[in-house]
Amino acid sequence: MNANKTLAIGCILGALAVMTGAFASHGLKAHLSSYALSIIHTGVQYQFWHALALVGLGSAMLRFPSRRLGRASLLMIIGTIFFSGSLYGLAITGMKWLGPVTPIGGVLLILGWFTAAWSFWRPDTDSVKA
Repeated sequence: MNANKTLAIGCILGALAVMTGAFASHGLKAHLSSYALSIIHTGVQYQFWHALALVGLGSAMLRFPSRRLGRASLLMIIGTIFFSGSLYGLAITGMKWLGPVTPIGGVLLILGWFTAAWSFWRPDTDSVKA
């Protein structure tokens, strides 16, 4: 994952988080239980925080090109899709089989954070030429 794609995807995920939160608050409020809305709220929060993290990682990659930061970005993107996406699906459809997907997304998010940390801790071992 390169810096520009990471930045773009972070921005897109941020916009989608705002749209999802607004849609849930205004369009779904009358149709979903308060519990289902709280599930969506959790998904939006995680999506938004990781969108901001991706913008940060993309910005860092512009200054410090790194394969590991690219991997960290990819882990966070896939983790956000799994984590938040499964919560949205669970809240809206009630499909219980989506429940086990959420922790997989959470593990991917955690791995993304640790991979980013390792990239900054040991930056010289995986640098790429810009």
